[in-house]
Amino acid sequence: QVQLVESGGGLVQAGGSLRLSCAASVSLNTIGWYRQTPGKQRELVASISSGGSTNYADSVRGRFTISRDNAKNTVYLQMNSLKPEDTAVYYCNALRYGINIWGQGTQVTVSS
Repeated sequence: QVQLVESGGGLVQAGGSLRLSCAASVSLNTIGWYRQTPGKQRELVASISSGGSTNYADSVRGRFTISRDNAKNTVYLQMNSLKPEDTAVYYCNALRYGINIWGQGTQVTVSS
């Protein structure tokens, strides 16, 4: 069974930084970071292909950086200049053989 395990969330003051990690149990192609707040739909934050091509939501471009270590099957999300509106549960996601795989999520809370 393929698993994605997120870590690195926490409480940080506005302007601070956090780095999230998503460890996969197998090698995967494109992996994305999503976030969700209560009452809202889950939204794509950033994604990275197996070859390293990246995509960012407008709201985080220039502040967040997604990267991956293929040898460790791990994707990272470096989040800088955090804002209170970045507060959410962050999930990593991958599509494998047509099946959507989600991690359990990690809470990020940014205080003002």
